[in-house]
Amino acid sequence: MTNSTVTVNILDRKYQVNCKTDEIDELTSTAKYLDGEMKKIRDTGKVLGMDRIAVMAALNISHEYLNLNQDHSDTKQDHSERISTLTSKIEQSLERQKQFALS
Repeated sequence: MTNSTVTVNILDRKYQVNCKTDEIDELTSTAKYLDGEMKKIRDTGKVLGMDRIAVMAALNISHEYLNLNQDHSDTKQDHSERISTLTSKIEQSLERQKQFALS
């Protein structure tokens, strides 16, 4: 896999990033998202300094990620419980059918 150097703009600054050629679209999309999040924070006027804005953006994005991850984990758990319940009901139904057939 070949690598390319891509220039991305984040908060009006250019950064050169090395990435795999097939990941360029993901990188540029991610950089645009980060740029947007950082601009939102900057535009509130409450946070000054590039490093503080970057940290606040990182915290916000990490929080979003962890919440999505937790939601996905909860959904997996809900599905597992639902499958167990349905499996139990099917087994009970089959057992009743078996007993009915034997009588």
